[in-house]
Amino acid sequence: MLKQRSCSVSVHVHVHVHLLLLLVFVFLSLFQDFRSQAQVLPDDEVKVLQQLATKLNIREWKVNPSCPPGQGLIARSGSSTGNVTCDCNFNKSTICHVTIIELKDFNLHGELPDEFANLTRLRQLDLTRNYLNGTIPRAWASLPLVVLSLLGNLVTGTIPKEIGNISTLEDLNFQDNKMEGPIPKEFGNLVNLRRALLGGNDYTGPLPDTLGNLKNLTDFRIDGASLSGKIPEFIGNWIKLDRLDMHGTSMEGPIPSTISLLTNLTELRITDLNASNIPFPDLRKLTKLKELVLRNCSITGPIPSYIGQSLRNIKNLDLSFNRLTDTVPDNLDLLRNLEFMYLTNNSLTGQVSKWLSDARENYDISYNNFTGSLQPDTCQPNGLKKIAIYPSVENKSIDWCLKKDLPCPSKSSHYELFINCGGPELSFKGKRYEQDSGGMGPSAFFYGEKWACSTTGDFLGNEKANTNMVASVSTVSSDEEFYLTARLAPFSLRYYGLCLRKGSYTVKLHFAEIMLTADQTNNTMGWGRRIFDIYIQGDRVLSDFNIAEEARGTSTGIVKEYKNVTVTGSTLEIHLYWAGKGTTALPYRGVYGPLISAISVTPNFKPPTKISAGTIAGIVVASFVAVVLIILAVLWKKGCLEGKDLEDKELRGLELQTGYFTLRQIKAATGNFDISNKIGEGGFGSVYKGVLPDGSIIAVKQLSSKSKQGNREFVNEIGMLSALQHPHLVRLFGCCIEGNQLLLIYEYMEIIALPEHYLMVYTEI
Repeated sequence: MLKQRSCSVSVHVHVHVHLLLLLVFVFLSLFQDFRSQAQVLPDDEVKVLQQLATKLNIREWKVNPSCPPGQGLIARSGSSTGNVTCDCNFNKSTICHVTIIELKDFNLHGELPDEFANLTRLRQLDLTRNYLNGTIPRAWASLPLVVLSLLGNLVTGTIPKEIGNISTLEDLNFQDNKMEGPIPKEFGNLVNLRRALLGGNDYTGPLPDTLGNLKNLTDFRIDGASLSGKIPEFIGNWIKLDRLDMHGTSMEGPIPSTISLLTNLTELRITDLNASNIPFPDLRKLTKLKELVLRNCSITGPIPSYIGQSLRNIKNLDLSFNRLTDTVPDNLDLLRNLEFMYLTNNSLTGQVSKWLSDARENYDISYNNFTGSLQPDTCQPNGLKKIAIYPSVENKSIDWCLKKDLPCPSKSSHYELFINCGGPELSFKGKRYEQDSGGMGPSAFFYGEKWACSTTGDFLGNEKANTNMVASVSTVSSDEEFYLTARLAPFSLRYYGLCLRKGSYTVKLHFAEIMLTADQTNNTMGWGRRIFDIYIQGDRVLSDFNIAEEARGTSTGIVKEYKNVTVTGSTLEIHLYWAGKGTTALPYRGVYGPLISAISVTPNFKPPTKISAGTIAGIVVASFVAVVLIILAVLWKKGCLEGKDLEDKELRGLELQTGYFTLRQIKAATGNFDISNKIGEGGFGSVYKGVLPDGSIIAVKQLSSKSKQGNREFVNEIGMLSALQHPHLVRLFGCCIEGNQLLLIYEYMEIIALPEHYLMVYTEI
């Protein structure tokens, strides 16, 4: 019995041991599985992350050793998200290491931390669009980086040559900082480099020859950098290149012939070269091109016909501000994908082709030397912009804005101008600043009675910014309301003062940077840099103008005043031009180019005294009555009012008092009184517009046979107008008396804008 109970206990114990061992095995298995799902970072990396969080003031980071596979720490600040990603495939998937840190648009301040170098497995470091300053730590060169982006910060100093030792580097982005000095020759060691975005800095010197080793490049940008020297021949080694941006440098031409080897290019931008009279590069094999921008490169000769024949994928063609000659090739009409075409400021000649005249919007051929025109040519085309493309000669079929120098279509009578650029009408210091709030596009032209505005260009990387060319904010540091708005353009913005009297003027240009933000916390001015040139009457009066820098802050007004600006014709031109310098990606893509808040133009001479409409009407009526009474009294005293013979003698005597025209002259001037030249109809007859052989424009009043106005009234009218001389009254040139024709020939003048009951026109004098 005892033996049986002993065996029973032994069996139970044995079972419990097995159960315990089974539980231990299951627990260990579960623990091992838990460990595999919750791998940890090494203590030294946790410590580095804690140091970075403190140094960069990243309060959102919850640093702990656990690092779920492929995820890691996530920090949020407003709409921005920063990721710290771990790779947990180390030591048989038991250890994790930080491999990616992304802190974009995170409002980070302070110097670039050395501590990133202690994350020895870090492959991607992206600190895009922050306020980080200082120099690039040399210690970073020890990292196995594949991606390094410092786009849009305040980094200064030179690029450490040690960066050239990061052999793993494929994507390098230093764009839009404040770095200076030469590009190190050690960059030639980065043979795996695919993207090199270096623009928007103050680099100097030439591109080092060692860059010819970078045969894996697909994207190379040095836009806005102050690099010098010739464009190197070695760019022909970059046969994988998809995009090449070299706009706004100080480099010299010509464009090397080796560029023809870059057959994979889809985007080519070279602008503002320090060159003179260079030939058009051979691009016929670059059939993948979608963007071709060769602006202000002093390129001469005709536009190559191969562009229309071979480059069928072109979407944007910008050949403006060169020295191109000859006609616009008709085969450009074959470019079915073409959306933007800028040929402005060249020396193109010939006739404007019908396909071009009928072209859709965003085509600009302004400022050329075309000699033939399609009829009619007006200032309101259906899409093609063609300002100042014809010689300034008398041709009534061509509107004023299409002629050189934009001559006044009537009499020059203005002597001051005030514009609230980009905003509504407002008053300031007793002056009315006219409204300029209408939307304008990539090739737009607007004009009114006193002024006109022209915009040219499309914003790179931001199509939404091309819709209206207007900027506005709710508040500014300055008191003047016109600083709340601004007119802008991608690379060319022109304002014209129209029909100004000849003389000397003072021009004031008002600016405030309301688009590029500043760091208010550290009072760091000018996160981005808007730089452009200012021309007045064709002369450059200011180079490399930076609004925020000159005003010592953003949203702060500054005035640039230019005295003794001479108007010799009738038009004042103010031209703001972006030469490719400054930043282009801050605070986002497409915020660059010229910007202006307001314009004022005042005379340096004593303007004529203004006379009210009522005063003018009173003078006219009183003068008319007085002169008529005097003439009637004189004629009555001399007995000249007694018969028809005397009336005929009076008519003949008028030929001696005024200028005399033959009926043949008047018929030739008015096209034999062609109905198309008829400009008015009154109770006493019709009025026709005419042009004399010397180009003078006249108005001819033809006495109607049905009119009750007889010879005496005819005499009275001539007598009155011969005696009157006033700038607001039309001048009598003479008369024509042949057969039964009684004609008065006046100076031609557009109807002035008076209240309706004061209007004086040729038909009712």
